[in-house]
Amino acid sequence: MIRSTNRVLTAELRNHVGQTVEVSGWLHRRRDLKNVTFLILRDRAGLAQVVTSPTGSERYTEESVVTVRGTATANTHAPGGVEITSPEIRVLSAPVAPPPFDLYRPTVQAGLPTILDNADVTLRHPLLNAPHRLSAASVAGFRETLSRLGFTEIHTPKVVSSATESGANVFAIDWFGREAYLAQSPQFFKQAMVGVFERVFETGPVFRAEPHDTARHLAQYTSLDAELGFITDHRDVMAVVREVVAGMAAAAANGAGEAAELLEVKFPEVPDEIPEVHFAEAMRMLGADEPDLSPAHERWLSEWALREYGSEFLFVTGYPMVKRPFYTHPQPDRPEYSNSFDLLFRGLELVTGGQRLHRYEDYTAALEQRGEPLEPYQSYLSAFAHGMPPHGGFALGLERWTTRLTGADNVRRATLFPRDLHRLTP
Repeated sequence: MIRSTNRVLTAELRNHVGQTVEVSGWLHRRRDLKNVTFLILRDRAGLAQVVTSPTGSERYTEESVVTVRGTATANTHAPGGVEITSPEIRVLSAPVAPPPFDLYRPTVQAGLPTILDNADVTLRHPLLNAPHRLSAASVAGFRETLSRLGFTEIHTPKVVSSATESGANVFAIDWFGREAYLAQSPQFFKQAMVGVFERVFETGPVFRAEPHDTARHLAQYTSLDAELGFITDHRDVMAVVREVVAGMAAAAANGAGEAAELLEVKFPEVPDEIPEVHFAEAMRMLGADEPDLSPAHERWLSEWALREYGSEFLFVTGYPMVKRPFYTHPQPDRPEYSNSFDLLFRGLELVTGGQRLHRYEDYTAALEQRGEPLEPYQSYLSAFAHGMPPHGGFALGLERWTTRLTGADNVRRATLFPRDLHRLTP
């Protein structure tokens, strides 16, 4: 009887040449020749070749789930230099429908809608799941870097009682007969937890009811958030951001090297000091007078940073206060600008962050200046009523990071089951 406890992964076969092994996975491809049939098996570690007789091989259809017991035999022409001979093959489950395109082909000819509509099977293609392997390794790097820097991982609610962060761009839901909302970010919670742990981070979904229909926006995405206390100003936060992106790039290169090789990823070199430009200076350079950067502005500034500094990263600091949330700390010597920043990476905004207000009276004054009532914010403000250190933080969009890392033309290629204006399934 074949037992799964003895399973060997395809990438481990080279360590078992001459031994009897058991491998399990999907039948990636079947090639029938006159006197022999080659079955290519796929598991999470790669591919392995199984050599069997043509007799009866027609029952092994592509994407069948199989367990194979046989002898690991050296063969330089086989994937990984090892094949399985004299096999005993057991079909665990057989497909009842073919995939929308041949998963064994090295390239993907299908368009994005076909890929997304059938994601549960199309993502089996190595080229299509490679971005998600890079994404997973990047998150591991994010966690490792911040843990090393003394941060505590937290997990905050994704359902909140009031839409206080940015007005109407929220999804309302029914919470046992009460109106509630999907959280736009963990911002308020992570700030409160600075008063408990000093340094915190979170990885999780956020929801934005913004009617964007572009290649760079999603209604739900994964946000990598961090907040730290006892800072001098936003530059302390920027220093942590630099460590984080360097850690994510290194982890992706080390932990998902095969995926990177498949996609021909060029990993960025993160400078010891990422170059920066103040928003006002950026506007002068662009010959513009706007309260925010457009996508074209982000691309131009990124190209400038690459020419001037050889850097694929650029901090833009000092965004106008009118374009930043009410909790943002103003620039002391130019209060119309903020102690905030964006990090551009290969022409796209990747990170937003900055210094926050930390005194209760500053919050009440900021809300009064904006004509906002205090009542909806009382739960949030309570943390500041009990003493909070100077603090700041940032949020990094995981799908945008992976999109830029892989050179994808659409953020949906770096998103598992994307949710946008038009897509609620699969």
